[in-house]
Amino acid sequence: MKHQIKKNPLGRTTSHRKAMMANMAASLIEHKRISTTVAKAKALRGYVEPIITKSKEDTTHSRRLVFSQLQNKFAVSELFREVAPKVANRPGGYTRIIKTGFRQGDAAEMCIIELVDFNDVYTSDKKAASKKTRRSRRGTGASTDKKETKSVVAEVAETVVDKVEEIVEDVKDAAEDITSTEDNAGTDEKKEESK
Repeated sequence: MKHQIKKNPLGRTTSHRKAMMANMAASLIEHKRISTTVAKAKALRGYVEPIITKSKEDTTHSRRLVFSQLQNKFAVSELFREVAPKVANRPGGYTRIIKTGFRQGDAAEMCIIELVDFNDVYTSDKKAASKKTRRSRRGTGASTDKKETKSVVAEVAETVVDKVEEIVEDVKDAAEDITSTEDNAGTDEKKEESK
């Protein structure tokens, strides 16, 4: 009978299950996202979230408590150095489970479990990005993109004008050379006739 058993044993002995949870939690902390089955992800969520809560207070005692559960000093340093500052103002719910379908071999339901604050797609600052702007008929509120475009267009126009001026000067020089050679040829013919 299953009276008062709250944990999913996942078909493993206690020592195997603890080692597996420690390894999965260390991998999740180091890589910020792992792919696993839904049952393991749900068990991992209950294992790793109290560890992340303990990491918010950076003391020797909390580090020792976390290390006793993770058994990986690199994961512990990553947790206290990078993860804890990002989740400092979050009161819980540090992980997200996204179902990805079924595994080919045994049709187990697969998912991705990830740390919420490290996903750039979902956690973009929408409030900071969306600015309230008023539209007017005058069009005086030109954005910075338009200003940058105008400056680039102005630079291109200046270079084109400079090139055109150089070409015009070259054409004038060539025309002067042609007229001077024609004048020289005409004077040479007059000299020959006078002889």
